Amino acid sequence: MSASVPADLRNLRACLLCSLVKSVESFQKEGCENCEDVLHLKGDEEKVYDCTSANYDGMIAAMSNNESWVCKWQKMQRKVKGMYAISVSGVLPNNIVSELKSLGVRYKPNQRDYSTQFKK
Repeated sequence: MSASVPADLRNLRACLLCSLVKSVESFQKEGCENCEDVLHLKGDEEKVYDCTSANYDGMIAAMSNNESWVCKWQKMQRKVKGMYAISVSGVLPNNIVSELKSLGVRYKPNQRDYSTQFKK
């Protein structure tokens, strides 16, 4: 399985749970291939905006996740093939965090937000 690769680099967003980068339209049409079971983004525009961020840095094209040292470094071996943000700013809403917790999904706010780590 693989995620659709964005055709245009404008108006992209990154999933706040797995960092997958797609257009708003793709998230609405297909959901997040890694997180759809828990986030249910497919067909829900409001949830797409709540669970994704337009504020991200860098992208990684992950094609051979199990063989790539970059994917291992970014802890992406079990994710679908696709484009991923290196760093994503933003947090999921409290109601979604509670829902994830009840499902046993571990979520660390700002886990992939490296922009705040280097500020003094």
